[in-house]
Amino acid sequence: MLDFLAISLGAIVGANARYWMSRSALRLLGPVFPYGTLAINVSGSFVLGFFMVWTTQRVMVDPRWRLLVAVGFCGGFTTFSSYAFESMALMEQGQWTLMATNIVSNNLLSLAAVLAGMALARLL
Repeated sequence: MLDFLAISLGAIVGANARYWMSRSALRLLGPVFPYGTLAINVSGSFVLGFFMVWTTQRVMVDPRWRLLVAVGFCGGFTTFSSYAFESMALMEQGQWTLMATNIVSNNLLSLAAVLAGMALARLL
């Protein structure tokens, strides 16, 4: 039961953080490109990479923390389904360059962010 509570609490915080970041990016950068989804996917990838290495190689933590942060928060925060939908919406609008930019930037930057998070966790 405590495992489900940890996941649920993390997901609540992650989903609300996703909403806030998405709305903030829209206000700041406009609706032309899904910057919010990109920022969410990259920062969520960094958090996950950092947290998993930190808690498996550097410090000992209760396994529920991994459920709260990795499964709950990162699962509620990152937005792969939004990324996929926005990519297809750009395709349907004939925005081929923006679609390709969205696909390449989300994938490459998120993979780089995971590596950066892992490297930082190993340095600390």
